[in-house]
Parts: sequence; C-alpha cells; structure tokens
Amino acid sequence: MAGQLKLRAHDPADLAVLSAHLQDALVPLADMAWLKEERRFLLLANRFRWALEPESLSPDEAEEAEGKPEGDAVFAETPLAGPEGSLYSRTVCGLCIDRVTAVRTRNLDLNQRDRILNLLALKPEEGAIRLVFAGGGEVRLEVARIVVHLEDLGESWPTRWRPRHD
Repeated sequence: MAGQLKLRAHDPADLAVLSAHLQDALVPLADMAWLKEERRFLLLANRFRWALEPESLSPDEAEEAEGKPEGDAVFAETPLAGPEGSLYSRTVCGLCIDRVTAVRTRNLDLNQRDRILNLLALKPEEGAIRLVFAGGGEVRLEVARIVVHLEDLGESWPTRWRPRHD
C-alpha cells in the first residue's frame, strides 16, 4: 500500500511531526482506550492526508464526489467550490502511546461514546502529552517518557471535503 505512514516519536520534535500528520483527524470517542495494566493509550483516527497533493477531477467526477462526504465531519469541514475541484484523501490510522501512567480528560463527556472529536494537535509537556480537540476537549496523558507510534492501517479513500481553519 503506497504512501502509508509508519512513524514513531521519542522527543518533542518527533511528536510535532506526528501532530502535523494528525491535524484534523476525526476520532470517535469510542475508539480511544487506556490499557492501564499495559501502560498504553490507543486510538483509531480518520486521518486527513495533508501531505498529499490533491488530484484534479473532471466535472463528472467532481459532481459525483460532491455528494459523498461520508465519514467526514461536515461541521468541521467546508466543501470545495467550482465545477472542477480537487480530490483529497483520508485513511484510518492507529496511534499508540506507551509508558502512560495516568489519563485525565477535560471538557469531554466520556458517556457520549458515539461522539466524533476533531483532533487539532498533540502537545508535549513536562511528563505528559496532551491531545487537544476542537471545542476545548483535551486528553492529558502522563508519561514516563515519549514513546509514540503512528501507523496507517488500510487503504485511503477520496474526499472532496478539506478541513478549513480561521
């Protein structure tokens, strides 16, 4: 599978690279888990592939893709304009953070298991990694040290929906 990521981070600079690749990933709250005995935090995300150049679409392909924003958070994204547009892509990825000693959340209702979060950044702190989500939600992982792995898990799929920021 060409173009799939498999990255690891051991310091704040490495974590910044992973954060850039995960910006605007859609994360179902139900797909996050802390395996306390293993000291591991896992999540699955629908990652926007920022590193790829968009493909041009013919007018017919653009019209067909326009009606299929399946899986994308419409509230967080804006469709492209014009008869001819660009085709972007998303893929499912797994994120594994090891050596986690504690997990704390802020502004997240863990009972809303069907909620989909928009991941904005991974931020290193002294002894911790913060996952920052749109709307003010956060997960703070206390870690003995930075040991993080990111891997794309399947084929990518096309989308006309590109995240937009102010």
